[in-house]
Amino acid sequence: MDIEDKRRGPLSIPANKLTEVEVQEIIRVSTSAEYVDLAPTQIVPSLADKGIYIACESSFYKILKEKKLLEHRGKSKKKSHNKPAPLVALGPNQIYSWDITYLRSDIAGKFYYLYMYMDIYSRKIVGQEVFDVESMEYSSALIERICECEGIQKNQLILHSDNGGAMKGATMLATLQKLGIVPSFSRPRVSDDNPYSEALFKTLKYCPEYPSRPFASIEEANAWVNKFVFWYNNIHLHSGIKFVTPTSRHAMKDDKILENRKKVYEEARLRNPNRWSQETRNWNKIEKVYLNYLQEDKEIDINLAS
Repeated sequence: MDIEDKRRGPLSIPANKLTEVEVQEIIRVSTSAEYVDLAPTQIVPSLADKGIYIACESSFYKILKEKKLLEHRGKSKKKSHNKPAPLVALGPNQIYSWDITYLRSDIAGKFYYLYMYMDIYSRKIVGQEVFDVESMEYSSALIERICECEGIQKNQLILHSDNGGAMKGATMLATLQKLGIVPSFSRPRVSDDNPYSEALFKTLKYCPEYPSRPFASIEEANAWVNKFVFWYNNIHLHSGIKFVTPTSRHAMKDDKILENRKKVYEEARLRNPNRWSQETRNWNKIEKVYLNYLQEDKEIDINLAS
């Protein structure tokens, strides 16, 4: 059965519709040697400076989109931010992540800066300190102390961070080279490239014990951070590493803990099998921890939860 389309659309051509001549002129100008590398937001004002008006920016964009000309034009290379190479930690003291976050002071407009390093395999905070400025000298001195405490040898460690001055400054890079540490950096303004430190700072600032008032001094800030680090490393059961403490995993004691849990669950199932319709909870150890993994790799479990 045929159904008649009774919709009544406009019968007249809009008075402001671009003519075919104007459309072709937009294409010609946009692909010319002078403007091929520019966006319409730059082309239109440039033409106006010459006393020329063809159409507005939105019309330029519309025509270029229809003609599939909005892709990168010209000889220059398309701007790209390649994702850092995927890294994998198979044990402690192989890959560290670090960053700096702000802590409020009781002086308006003034902040303290928390430097914090963590091992992505164990999630253990291996070093931290609060300073009054961002400084590559402070970050360099702190990583040196951490390497001494953890017994880090040359060519053992990869250190991942963002692109801040304290991370990429000449002093910091020279220190890493001296220590035999390989630097790894996030893309500019891409927080997902440094997810472990981001997750750690979120845990720190949203825990119930985080002070509701600003810190009165660096000493007070350091004292609170030290208490948090003790709790996080030694008491907190981290969901990303099968609910063991970061200190236990860092010391490679999580195998025994998880094996014992598995035994407890299996014994409980034997005592009352009617309560278990499937296998017991998976308490297998997480053997690999990935950084900058490929999204399409379905076999990788990044385990970011704090």
